Amino acid sequence: MFNLILFGPPGSGKGTQSEKLIARYGLKHLSTGDLLRSEISQQTPLGLEAKKIMDKGQLVPDEVVIGMISSALDGNPDAKGFLFDGFPRTDKQAEALDKLLDLKKTSIAVMLALNVSEEELVKRLVKRGETSGRSDDSNEGVIRARIAEYNSKTAAVAEYYKKFDKVVLVKGEGSVDDIFGGLCGEIDKRID
Repeated sequence: MFNLILFGPPGSGKGTQSEKLIARYGLKHLSTGDLLRSEISQQTPLGLEAKKIMDKGQLVPDEVVIGMISSALDGNPDAKGFLFDGFPRTDKQAEALDKLLDLKKTSIAVMLALNVSEEELVKRLVKRGETSGRSDDSNEGVIRARIAEYNSKTAAVAEYYKKFDKVVLVKGEGSVDDIFGGLCGEIDKRID
């Protein structure tokens, strides 16, 4: 089983590249946001617990998210691997994910981090805001704050995986196909 984490700040192209990687390698997309919505709509015990917490305006605890990931892993026994999107966001979550994967006799093979300059990110997000109607993509100050928050919170996750020599920076500027080629090159070096 080949598991990877795709990392990148807002506007780095994670969504576009995730779709292409999933199609090419037959991976199962694991987005914690999608998992939460699915568990809530199916009214599973974890989903009901998460909804109660979210209805109070609080963040869903790591244990609940890890439980949902465990269910998703168990629910896809024939998966070739998983692409983790939006998780882990903290070093504690990374440790919990590694423990869970170890119990399932698998692990994270690599964390691919899309490397894009802040100016390019701002340019992309402002452009996206013009067409998407997303208010968080139309204000340059808000965009820069989101990028700063990403950098401050996720740096710890990269440091965690660097200890295991699993972090690879991939050039996230250029054409979609060039970036995809860079990601595939790194995956092809590691996939069995």
